Amino acid sequence: MVPARSKSGGLSEAPRWRVPPGARGCREIGSAACHTSLMPIFDYVPHPHVEQRKLTGAPKVKDAVKTVHGPSVIGRINAKVGLKITVIVGTMWTAYLFTLLTLISLPSAIQSANAIIIVAWIAQTFLQLVLLPIIIVGQNVQAAAADARSEATYNDAAAVLEEAKQIQAHLVAQDEEIGKIFAHLQRIAEANPASA
Repeated sequence: MVPARSKSGGLSEAPRWRVPPGARGCREIGSAACHTSLMPIFDYVPHPHVEQRKLTGAPKVKDAVKTVHGPSVIGRINAKVGLKITVIVGTMWTAYLFTLLTLISLPSAIQSANAIIIVAWIAQTFLQLVLLPIIIVGQNVQAAAADARSEATYNDAAAVLEEAKQIQAHLVAQDEEIGKIFAHLQRIAEANPASA
């Protein structure tokens, strides 16, 4: 519901509403008979992603399995086995168990009195076995924090979308009220042509 602009870019002397094609004789602003048939200046069209987001929700780990290993039966089996092993190995209990396991060979490494064997025991046995589950534990903690942040961001985006819908509804209601006020002013002007 915007006044028409003149060719020079300013408002024309007799501003006009945008009128739907079938509303003939509905040229002047605020004509009481035409007020209800005025064309809105904006039609809200939701983005197609909104409906898709409602259907799919936030991305999950299970959704990523198909991307990493493929949708085949073998891909699903590989993903399940890999995830199960990661869950089992990525615990502090596994780190404690691996520490005990590496300590079994420590006396032999020390008795050899060979620096290369002792360094090899530290690097290849102790560090690799013990640090592996500890690193996985740390990655799991970081991944959980990242997932929480991602879900919070997703929820924030959904909330912003709902707020935008409320703003849109508010603007529609505001347009209706402005139209009523304008129609009322036009009726007053038509009733008192001398003052216009």
